[in-house]
Amino acid sequence: MRKILLLTCGLTFSFLAFAFAQAKPTSGELIVKAWHSHGQKNVEETFKYTQELIDLYKDEADKQQAALKKLPKDRKDIESASALNDVATAYFIQGESFRNQGKNEEAVKAFEVVVDKYPFGQAWDPRGWFWQVAKAAEESIIKLKPDYKPKLGTAGAAVKPKKPVSQLPTRVTLYEPGKEEIVDYAKYGRFENVGTKDYKYIVNDQEGLSLAVGEGIYPNTSSIRWDPEYKKVLKEKRLEGDHWDFVQSPDLEAAFLKWATAPEPQGVKMFYTALILEKSGLIEHAIKCYYAIVVHYPSSYGWTYWHTPWYIGQASIAKINFLLRKHPEIGYKLDGADIKIINGFDNDVSNDIVITNPGSFVKVNPLDKIKPKPSKEYLSIKRRLGKGRVHLVQYETGDWELLVDGKPYIIKGVTYAPTKVGQSPDEGTQTDWMKDDFNQNTKIDGPYDAFVDRNKNNLQDANEPSVGDFRLMKDMGVNTIRIYHQPFGIDKELLREMYEKYGIRVIMGDFLGKYALGSGAPWNPGTDYGNPEHRKNMMQSVLSMVEEYKNEPFVLFWLLGNENVYGYACNADKDPDTFFKFANEVALAIKEIDPNHPVAIASGDILYLDKYAVDAPDIDIFGTNAYRGDYGFGSFWKQVKEMTDRPAFITEYGCPAFAQGKTEEEAEVLQAEYHKNSWEDIINNSAFHGGAGNALGAVAFEWLDEWWKGYEPSVHDTKGLWAGPFPDGQMHEEWLGICSQGNGSKSPFLRQLRKVYFTYKKLWR
Repeated sequence: MRKILLLTCGLTFSFLAFAFAQAKPTSGELIVKAWHSHGQKNVEETFKYTQELIDLYKDEADKQQAALKKLPKDRKDIESASALNDVATAYFIQGESFRNQGKNEEAVKAFEVVVDKYPFGQAWDPRGWFWQVAKAAEESIIKLKPDYKPKLGTAGAAVKPKKPVSQLPTRVTLYEPGKEEIVDYAKYGRFENVGTKDYKYIVNDQEGLSLAVGEGIYPNTSSIRWDPEYKKVLKEKRLEGDHWDFVQSPDLEAAFLKWATAPEPQGVKMFYTALILEKSGLIEHAIKCYYAIVVHYPSSYGWTYWHTPWYIGQASIAKINFLLRKHPEIGYKLDGADIKIINGFDNDVSNDIVITNPGSFVKVNPLDKIKPKPSKEYLSIKRRLGKGRVHLVQYETGDWELLVDGKPYIIKGVTYAPTKVGQSPDEGTQTDWMKDDFNQNTKIDGPYDAFVDRNKNNLQDANEPSVGDFRLMKDMGVNTIRIYHQPFGIDKELLREMYEKYGIRVIMGDFLGKYALGSGAPWNPGTDYGNPEHRKNMMQSVLSMVEEYKNEPFVLFWLLGNENVYGYACNADKDPDTFFKFANEVALAIKEIDPNHPVAIASGDILYLDKYAVDAPDIDIFGTNAYRGDYGFGSFWKQVKEMTDRPAFITEYGCPAFAQGKTEEEAEVLQAEYHKNSWEDIINNSAFHGGAGNALGAVAFEWLDEWWKGYEPSVHDTKGLWAGPFPDGQMHEEWLGICSQGNGSKSPFLRQLRKVYFTYKKLWR
């Protein structure tokens, strides 16, 4: 068409150049079309779009790759290399397409281009993170060419120590530990406007305060330079590298010195300094460091991988409370400390108003531990939500309980979605676990044929009978599983038997347009909660679920959505008011036909909690997916109580059983400790335990490792998918299981019980 115009219209060269520039598709537009064609298995269209992208953007991609010295971590830096990312992804898609056609040699060549030429290219996963294309390509090569020797290191791993790990110091030695274990800040300055937005602490005696707190803690930030260990470590070149890479370094001494002198805002710098002190076992010094943030920098914030605000002062208070609970020998509690962030439930920090009360440390009275809990017999019920066999009550104390048949019910739940190794919903190969019978013995595989591989030889020995997951979960103490009625159907007979024989109930969910499920919307741009057709489809999906299962004895309550406010394949984050108002309409419609079960929502942490509070008054329970770290959920329970005065539960939480630089045994211990601390936090905030009193329990994620999460479903992938508060600083989504599938050869039957299984067996039984 452009040639015809050139010959017949006599257009000027400059106008033609402009027209061509306007017509040139972006690499992002082409990669979306390429993925769509690949998903539709349209080979011709797949290669058309990928090759067009490569031809147009290869030179720019080469320049961007050459300009990088390491894998970008910050989202803005990643997105600025869009040509590199999309060209690498185009070659990767070609490799996958060749492989699907059985053209393995061509597939390997395409994957090798990614590994050799574009190792820093990253692709966006609609589930919410970037993944390193070269790592995925290398895993695909290994599968096709077992003798291939990997070329890539582990992205995001800690700085490699200059000394062998066995020679590294196991704890930080402080040059100036500080003269006070619990600092009396009133001696060195004055607090002004406590409990208001104008709070501040004025230092009158900086030298005295510096000597009291010790090195690495504001305002004692200069003494590090005089520390003999600092000079020694500097001379040994153990401080070379980016300070962020030292967060997970086994060289704790170098990590402490690196972070205590890091070029970060004081709040951020002190939080990670405190974290390293905590790892080193210097708990009192860590507490002092966390508290210095509360006193001096209560409004400090950082950014998560998702570019949502992380309020460091609130996290510091939670850390202090956690450490004081874990170490009662310290003999103190932090009384009255509170940091409220008005307007802090969105991603805009410019409108935040910070209300600060630093509180004070008070000695713990040993008699407090033996004080009797309030007896419900003498408490009046302030409020009821629901009236059926499952309902909620709030007592005059403000505490909430979930009652089932008149008895308190703590949700001891797990997400159950056993997926056979090699299957992937991304590739359209995942089957329905409620129907799977791969050994054709007329029994459902996971629930009834799973066996425990006690000696971890990846075989079913004579003394390892098939017991089934339902039995294993019951023995662990599970009383609830969380499942969705879409995209697969529900086997009611199977769930009835699970309830009747094993006492396990079901939180039954509808995705409410997440992943475009139930709305009828295409994946891109996804569900529109203002679209009448989408709303109608979603309402029908939910109500058909309720009509179908409302009389089933296994139903505990209904659950709407799955962190929809993060907005992948739906747009709740773009218009949260419309989303929550629609969710409330759905809740009201549910209650019209089923008054016997409460309605909950599965949100994303506390994003837009303020809008939920106003727009969804008829949703009984606030549920959320939350991965906050090994100290529990921080201020979550208190914030939900203050904002909504409704009960809450955690719909998803967990920790990988893999960590770079750790043995399998060490990683399992860390996973178990993470879960233990999370559960203790939940119980501390349940009714009559001294916390917020609104925690109803939680659903651990998940029962069994899913190998497809890192894109190559036949490989148990160890790459980190996104940065977060986990043992090595990375989320390894394929390792979240309470049970492992071993080497995958006996999937879907084999179970290797991790340490966390036995941790929950003690906690829940």
